[in-house]
Amino acid sequence: MDFFLQMVLSGLSVGAVYSLIALGLNLTFWTTRVLNFGQGSVLMIAAMLTAVMIGAGLPMLLALLISMAVAGTVLIITEIVAIRPLLKVKGSMGWVVSTLGVGIFLQGLASITFGTQAVAFPNVLFSSSASVEIFGAWVSLQYIAVFVISIMIVGLMELFLRYSTWGYGVRAVAHDPDLASLMGIPVRKVVLYSFFFSGLLAGIAGILVSQISGTVDPGFGLHLLILAFITAVVGGMGSASGALIAGLTLGVLEKLIAGYYSPAAAQIVAFALLVVVLTVRPQGLLGKKEMVKV
Repeated sequence: MDFFLQMVLSGLSVGAVYSLIALGLNLTFWTTRVLNFGQGSVLMIAAMLTAVMIGAGLPMLLALLISMAVAGTVLIITEIVAIRPLLKVKGSMGWVVSTLGVGIFLQGLASITFGTQAVAFPNVLFSSSASVEIFGAWVSLQYIAVFVISIMIVGLMELFLRYSTWGYGVRAVAHDPDLASLMGIPVRKVVLYSFFFSGLLAGIAGILVSQISGTVDPGFGLHLLILAFITAVVGGMGSASGALIAGLTLGVLEKLIAGYYSPAAAQIVAFALLVVVLTVRPQGLLGKKEMVKV
């Protein structure tokens, strides 16, 4: 029972981070109908910068703020350079290749700048040995902190999107950008802000995941991107609540199968969940069917 509880709690922690990254993917999808396949490299850059700057003696808070600001700025540049020009071509899917290209470029840049070897990530939240007893099971405080922070951020973003002026703008642009522009909503600003916030979420997620793993390397973002993409699709593209439910479910299933059966088998859980959900409910758990007028 103790082992089961440990697996569930650690799974909830990892799954909450998946939801955080998926929410960032949703933000850019809502406003541009584009999935940023370079998101994994953005969260890697934030984590790598944090580790290197803290290692160089920079104050921890300043290093975290700089890393998240860089992540947000990188995504704004990505939108301007790699996405917006291709969206002007009707029916073009070139943004798939261009965002992948951005991800590969960032990964290569990190390898040249910081090296290809994994870098030790400092203890930003708690020491890796710090733990607390919950119902007889000893659980790392890092896992608990990551879970709480991730859930709080997802919840705040949901409230922000529902009740803030910018949130109304995002929903209006997602519904009909041309109509939103006619109503006086600054569509370009809404899009750029959505990319910046998506970058912030990616940066926070990268830092939280690295805190759990203890290391960061130039290639670690791709795996997280795939899992976050599956989380977003399973939850329903455009649904923050769906992303949260899907992320937590995926995280727990992965940990349970890895703990009781095999870590290798846990790798196929995400794809199995994706196939099952899309077979039963193609729009995802909480996604809505889109009506196309002709």
